[in-house]
Amino acid sequence: MAQHKSLPVAPDSPSVPTADSALSRQPRQETPAWLRGIYAALCLYLFLAALNIIGSGLGLFGEESDFLLRAFAYGENPFVALMGGVLVTAVVQSSSFTTALIVTLVATGEMTLGTAIFAIMGANIGTSVTAVMVALANLRIRAHFRRSFTAALLHDLFNLLTVAVLFPLEWASGALDEQGRGVLTRTAAWLSDAIGMEEVARPDSPIKVITAPLVDSADWLAGAIMPTAIAHGLLLAALGLALMFAALLLMVRNLQGALLRNMDGLFRTYFFRNDLSSYGVGAVSTVMVQSSTITTSLMVPLAGAGVVPMRRLLPFMMGSNLGTTVTSVLAATANPVAAALTVAFVHVLFNLAGTAIWYPLRRIPMAIANWYADLAAQTARYAFLFLFVVFLVIPVLGIALTEFILRFD
Repeated sequence: MAQHKSLPVAPDSPSVPTADSALSRQPRQETPAWLRGIYAALCLYLFLAALNIIGSGLGLFGEESDFLLRAFAYGENPFVALMGGVLVTAVVQSSSFTTALIVTLVATGEMTLGTAIFAIMGANIGTSVTAVMVALANLRIRAHFRRSFTAALLHDLFNLLTVAVLFPLEWASGALDEQGRGVLTRTAAWLSDAIGMEEVARPDSPIKVITAPLVDSADWLAGAIMPTAIAHGLLLAALGLALMFAALLLMVRNLQGALLRNMDGLFRTYFFRNDLSSYGVGAVSTVMVQSSTITTSLMVPLAGAGVVPMRRLLPFMMGSNLGTTVTSVLAATANPVAAALTVAFVHVLFNLAGTAIWYPLRRIPMAIANWYADLAAQTARYAFLFLFVVFLVIPVLGIALTEFILRFD
């Protein structure tokens, strides 16, 4: 009897399931939401600690190198004061720190009240540099980077456009006044006299308290490696920068999946349901952590992941800028010099005026941000060009040119 050999069945035949195909049909087990939440909290903690490490390192570098005082050396010129405020705040990454420094210089008589006003304007520009740096962490994913960079630009453009309007107005109105005080300065001085607030102690930032162990550890490590204080500060800032990028990459990866869907619903339904709530969340959250750098920088990766609606970001940035002035007012009321409180009120008026001007015209900064973010998403060098030109080239050239003019005046 002839034996018929059966034909072998192909492994990928639909009639005969294989072990590989069976495994491929099994639903992929997703990480539990509670575990993602813990992971997100850890990433957030590392991100906040990194920002404070960078600020501590650059602040130490600025103090030891006498950079902070030299940046205001020719502060009698309003443009130099503006550029000095940009540079100092970009270095220490804290407009509250710069404002406190300006208040001290005014209180000791080393800076006039009129000049301090322009330095405060520069501080508002300088504080937005961190958001741009955070956006660069998303360069590998074009869609995420475009949204992140748009969010960072909205913060920058609000401050840049507000300065573009209020700087010449304050300068021109000051030139027409007998005491050389512009309209913002006169209004702030009137508020300072009318309110007469009692002296209060400046509260500790809760973020600084929580992240202190990690910041102190990084500070000890940098100090143990580097022989000088300046090198210590630079290494500490570099460690913070590396930690910030690592935390952002982990945060963005964790935002994918179920956690992203849950956060998206929470943010859109409660926190960012309209412009007013977005403005309020920005102001309150910044008052709570006492740092607009932290709140605005945190929005950048969230915007990149699509959690925060893009149309709500500008009101949030405006509210965050207002929230950071509360710390300045509290710090100034602890100083008995009336001019110190006047400087703090100018900071408040600057951001209120900026909101009053650019919220009705919000289509302008939003259109510019979207246009330039599209360019940067196509060619990354535009992102670095913006950072380099706005926060380094223009301030340095402006101060150098003014110094040259003053020497031959």
